[in-house]
Amino acid sequence: MVQPRIALERPRLAAPLLAAAASVGAQARQAYAASGFARRVALAREVIPEEHEAGKPRLGRMLGEAQALLEPVRRPRRKLDIPATANPQMVMILPGFATHPVRMRYLAQALEAAGHRTKRWGLGFNWGPDEERFEFLEARLADLHARHGRPVVLLGWSLGGLFARELAKRQPDAVAKVITMGSPFSGSPRANNVWRAYQFITGHSVDAPPIAADLAAKPPVETVALWSANDGAIAPRCAAGRPGERDRAIAVRCTHIGFTYDPQVIMTVLGELETTR
Repeated sequence: MVQPRIALERPRLAAPLLAAAASVGAQARQAYAASGFARRVALAREVIPEEHEAGKPRLGRMLGEAQALLEPVRRPRRKLDIPATANPQMVMILPGFATHPVRMRYLAQALEAAGHRTKRWGLGFNWGPDEERFEFLEARLADLHARHGRPVVLLGWSLGGLFARELAKRQPDAVAKVITMGSPFSGSPRANNVWRAYQFITGHSVDAPPIAADLAAKPPVETVALWSANDGAIAPRCAAGRPGERDRAIAVRCTHIGFTYDPQVIMTVLGELETTR
């Protein structure tokens, strides 16, 4: 005998309930679209012409930054022959984007071993620029200048170098020299592999920072740019700059992270400090 089939009807939601759910969903979408998080996501996903990223390091260079993982093994075996300085300087160290001055401690210790004095910038992690941070840095620079009794050398890595250049423009009498390391002050601000992360974290566009700045304009003090063809984050041309945007550009062979510990970088910085007037 064939059993009769029983058709089960799916329960139907009442029309008012469906309308309420749709309304809640629409409100949630509107709230998300108006949120700061959504704006940051939109900044990170910004569509730009390909030429704006021309020259940025390719994938192989970017993967080369993983060499930093070997640094804890290499460092104990490294012997640095650091000569004593005949021209001691006061150096303010400015870290790169989303990094802490601790990242530059090894470099700072090498400078101190030569007889220089180093000071952190005093702001902890570098989460990008704003006027409040620059007011703090101006006050800190003025204090170091007064206590040391002579102009201060600003040593900035990556974004920290852009801070150093702008700070020197605001207080040139307090600055003896600016040394940037892998800092993208020239060319397109998107010719690198980090601008999308930068825009998501800071909440502003790389070419519209919340401060008045002309990144390519040279500070009115001696300005030296260290750059590397092996940089996996920043386009080398952007870090080297053009004539008139810096006094000298010095090529070194290191990764972007390597600017904080590479022996060649350390010896180059020591040489620049020795010739600082």
